[in-house]
Amino acid sequence: MLITSTGNNLKSKFDLRFGRAAWFCVYNPETNETDFIENENMNAQGGAGTKTAETVAELGVKKVISGDFGPKAKSLLERFKVQMIIMDEGSKTVQEIIDKIQN
Repeated sequence: MLITSTGNNLKSKFDLRFGRAAWFCVYNPETNETDFIENENMNAQGGAGTKTAETVAELGVKKVISGDFGPKAKSLLERFKVQMIIMDEGSKTVQEIIDKIQN
């Protein structure tokens, strides 16, 4: 599972942007392990959402939690059979999002 994040640790705020999120928290609910990966597409001139969707597919992630997905990113993620979960929780930290998922 991937959670969009503004920073590279669990205290970072949840990022409502998908394609232009600064970081991705890859979270494994079975082992409770997290890994933070910098989003190389954050400052792309165009196509940040589709490039980020391709990155998600390469990571083998099956669920993405973010605040918003653009139409192109959405259709690409659907094609890759990745579940999109939209949360309007911009004030929450990544840890708080994980806690919410676990409960």
